[in-house]
Amino acid sequence: MPETSFYVIAYDIPSDRRRTRVHKTLRGFAKWTQYSLFEAFLTDKQLVELQGKLEKHLQPNEDSVRFYPLCKACLQHVETVGSAQPEEEKVFIV
Repeated sequence: MPETSFYVIAYDIPSDRRRTRVHKTLRGFAKWTQYSLFEAFLTDKQLVELQGKLEKHLQPNEDSVRFYPLCKACLQHVETVGSAQPEEEKVFIV
């Protein structure tokens, strides 16, 4: 199984239409945790694929999507009030 990295993905998009498209695209790769915030464990390939799909919906002079990588050591220090800590979902194929 390829190694993944954890990302916090935040966006600021003024257009309702583009924001909806970005939100739907992110839901295919990440977990929606707050209004304009997603969290995801992604391989390098998935990260490139996601960024490519997002670029199709963005207006670079108006929109912003930011990817904040967290190393494994940093992820262990994430503090959450109210919901569970982020963790990678395990998928078993039999």
